[in-house]
Amino acid sequence: SGWRLRNSAIFGRLEAFGERASDILDFTRTVMQFSKLEKIDVGGTKGKSLSICVQKVHEEFEEAVAKFRCVTYDILDVREAAFINDFHEFRLTIRDLDRRLGSLLATAFDDLDTLHGRAKLLDAFEGLLERPLILAELERKQS
Repeated sequence: SGWRLRNSAIFGRLEAFGERASDILDFTRTVMQFSKLEKIDVGGTKGKSLSICVQKVHEEFEEAVAKFRCVTYDILDVREAAFINDFHEFRLTIRDLDRRLGSLLATAFDDLDTLHGRAKLLDAFEGLLERPLILAELERKQS
């Protein structure tokens, strides 16, 4: 047979595209989750200072998103190596923000002394509680 194709030649690009699409989905999901921060107002005795911290995290998140959105290349082009560095930098920023939010959430949770207040806090951070680092930080502080 005259048709001899290497699997790596055919499927390598497809696999790379799948990984890129997964990264873009992760970026989109992160944007949706962090967008909740814009409206979060923390209660309790430390509520005002914690709310300011939440807004600071949100501002830093918006800066990271803006920086990532400003890239001049096609993010779907798997041959574009700059994406790897740019996305890695975005992820490092998000990892730091996740840890800070987890710590902040644990502090706010401890500061609230009613079940209703705690339930309201967890509800406000609902989508963000799906993020493993935030959840791990909250669990670590509560144990």
